[in-house]
Amino acid sequence: MAPETNTQPIAPSMPKPVSPAAANRPAPGKPAWLKAKIPGGEAYSRVRAIVEEHSLNTVCQSASCPNLGECWAKGTATFMILGNICTRGCRFCDVPKGRPGAYDRQEPVRVADSVRLMGLKYAVITSVARDDLPDQGADVWAETIRAVREAAPKCRIEVLIPDMQGNLALVDRILDSRPDILNHNFETVPRLQKSVRGRGNIADSSAVLAHAKARGFATKTSLMLGLGETEEETLEMIRYIASLKVDILTMGQYLQPTRDHLPVNRYVTPPEFESLRVYSLENGIRICTSAPMVRSSYNADLQSAPLFPAFQA
Repeated sequence: MAPETNTQPIAPSMPKPVSPAAANRPAPGKPAWLKAKIPGGEAYSRVRAIVEEHSLNTVCQSASCPNLGECWAKGTATFMILGNICTRGCRFCDVPKGRPGAYDRQEPVRVADSVRLMGLKYAVITSVARDDLPDQGADVWAETIRAVREAAPKCRIEVLIPDMQGNLALVDRILDSRPDILNHNFETVPRLQKSVRGRGNIADSSAVLAHAKARGFATKTSLMLGLGETEEETLEMIRYIASLKVDILTMGQYLQPTRDHLPVNRYVTPPEFESLRVYSLENGIRICTSAPMVRSSYNADLQSAPLFPAFQA
């Protein structure tokens, strides 16, 4: 039986599409401020060895994250569960798409062991979308969170989950395992949702975040800029995110992984990112990290630190 999809309106102020002010044309070459650190060093090698030894998938590798070198050099990584083949066809993402095979039921234990071996105080876990599974992977999510809790009791856990097609009963299975932060990304403004995210949509994403907040969880979301959104669309989206009482918002520059992905429409300047950060805080979002190289999981431990005053990241 197909899972039920949430069809209730989330908020009367949900952003509405508007006409773009600029033509959707590819941007020129990358500006000087878009620089990533080259991978290397003892800590980087240690993280890489643990990832390879435990046959783990990381979104750092699968999504071609430009911050991989910096994060691994600090001893951090974002674990990706439920395999590395996604059932969604999002045009911005470099994670392989297709029909996933069977998933490894020992994966939760391997992730937990890796968190322990790395000595992590803060772990970020994400997954591919598994629309092919009756529970969309919710049970594996819950098992993984519980396994990490058992292996590393003092480690904070942030989960970046798919939209579960708006099925809040499946979201509850994940929340019942008590992660510290529930992260789910809007990615872009309403007008561009279908062209960027495919099956992803504002209603399902809003349902996930609003439900987690209603249950008392800290929530987080992210936007990519430079896909063709207008300034007013971005400001309206920030106000909408604030209306959902989201605790953390991250914003970064979209970068085209390959020529088969959506082109960059424009490169947003560092001063513009800073202005949007200030605007977010002024509109009630508690924490906002906004800069060209920011990604959803980038410095996640530092982003969330104000939410846990007694926690030393």
